Amino acid sequence: MNTAGVLSAPREESAAPAAAPAGHDRACGVLALARMLEFGDSMLPVGAFAFSGALESAVQKGVVHDADTLRDFTSTALEQAARGDAVGLACVMRAAVADDRAALERADREIYCRKLSEEARLMSVRMGRKLAEMCVEATGPEAMTPWLEGIRAGRTPGTYPATLGVLFAGLGLSPDQALTTHQYGVATTILNAALRLMRVTHLDTQRILFLLIRDFERQCAHAASAAPEDMCGYAPMTDILAAVHVRAHVRLFMS
Repeated sequence: MNTAGVLSAPREESAAPAAAPAGHDRACGVLALARMLEFGDSMLPVGAFAFSGALESAVQKGVVHDADTLRDFTSTALEQAARGDAVGLACVMRAAVADDRAALERADREIYCRKLSEEARLMSVRMGRKLAEMCVEATGPEAMTPWLEGIRAGRTPGTYPATLGVLFAGLGLSPDQALTTHQYGVATTILNAALRLMRVTHLDTQRILFLLIRDFERQCAHAASAAPEDMCGYAPMTDILAAVHVRAHVRLFMS
């Protein structure tokens, strides 16, 4: 065990049995799934409810006006995330597993700098900091304490994807599990906001989520295999709507 590593997850030191007990592999799988559900829950107290991912402006401008256009908007957001934030998340997890603080903080800054709108940057760092604070206080591995200290000291922005990557690496979970949780969060943030912004029902949003989840495997595979320099999220209409939202007179959400 590398006790000096800033990002190393704590491991229990014990004599390994000659053979794993019955059900051991299944128990590990259940725990991993439970952690994905825990940190992918839309009720996780990291402030996602305060943001709409530019949906509020899209509804105000008539770009999104029914279930079909909401599905298209959410699909675009997922594709943008898979080519941007999710690529950065995968880079962070590789750096965290390698205990490479410089590479980790560099990936975090790359995520932050690729966000064109002020509100997108605000959303990412606020959620990232809240996730780090929650983990240090209640649930996270030891790696989260130095990560939060780095955020507070201004050494790293502490974006949400980067913080999620540090957390999942510290818990010993895989990049695929982190990427799936991230994509799920992107979708549910927008769809939950839609219920407060437009005339759609819970059945509509569940139908949309069910359809869009089928693309997660492809999106996560792309993010996991992309190089850091490939990180981009080209969606000009979303960026324009986010810029419009900054000066909106009536705002229910912060983005």
